Amino acid sequence: MRRPPPLPTPPAGLAEDESAAGRRAGSRGRARAAAGEGRRDDADVVDLGAFAGDAGAEDAERPTSTRDVWRAARARRKALRAEIRRFTQRSRRRRIIWLSAIGAVVLLVGGTTVAAYSPLFAVEKITVVGATTLDAATVEAALADQIGTPLASIDSSEVKASLLAFPLIETYALEAKPPHDLTVRIVERTPVGVIRSEAGYTLVDAAGVALATTSDQPAGQPLLDIEGGTDSAAFESAGLVVRSVPADLRATLTGVRATSPDDVTLTLSSGLTVVWGSSEDSPMKSEALSKTLIGRPDASTIDVTSPHAVVVG
Repeated sequence: MRRPPPLPTPPAGLAEDESAAGRRAGSRGRARAAAGEGRRDDADVVDLGAFAGDAGAEDAERPTSTRDVWRAARARRKALRAEIRRFTQRSRRRRIIWLSAIGAVVLLVGGTTVAAYSPLFAVEKITVVGATTLDAATVEAALADQIGTPLASIDSSEVKASLLAFPLIETYALEAKPPHDLTVRIVERTPVGVIRSEAGYTLVDAAGVALATTSDQPAGQPLLDIEGGTDSAAFESAGLVVRSVPADLRATLTGVRATSPDDVTLTLSSGLTVVWGSSEDSPMKSEALSKTLIGRPDASTIDVTSPHAVVVG
């Protein structure tokens, strides 16, 4: 007879598992047989499937080791970090861009500030602009103590203290021109006339500020005869009127008289008397005076108190 072919050999791992399971099942069977010895009945059949099921349940209920739990937690944290990085990639990129821009601005501002206050931008030249009556070189010499000071550290109070020695300066402005130039723009006061006193002739502007005092009357400056002096309302009105007179006529003024704010009277070198009245509507009165002089150059008096009804005498 032909011998039947041999059964296939199971894999090595499976064979070991089956042999181990058989040994466990055999040991349990012997233990049960020993425990139930002397108690035989007609249900003496052993259920091998039940023993196999018990073995599987025991393997399933085997506790997980601490290392396995740690590895699982670590893998979970790693996956969570990866997801967070993926979802926040755009916001992190925007944050990096903003922080870079802010850092660049801070660096630029800080560097500029440090350079501005350093000797690299120290004053080496001072230029005075706007001086007509004053000598610009004299004003520049008065500000010479600012030479060597950084442009950003120029103290306007010190400049003001130096310019107080020049009453003709009404206002001024400082202009820094890096790296080493400082320009001082001044506006001189406009004299309106002179006031005669025991000290001589004092030149004043429309605000009553004394500009200079001389023993003789300055040429081209009218004599002011104002009741109440420079602190009166009449002087304020007279000052506004003089500044409103056309430039060609102002050069011919020889006298300004006022007893109140409403009766300012001007005298020209030609002998013409102009009754101006108050300082209201001075631009219209100035225009009316110019037109009247063109039509009546031989007039001795012109009353422009009402610019719409000029009276010529």
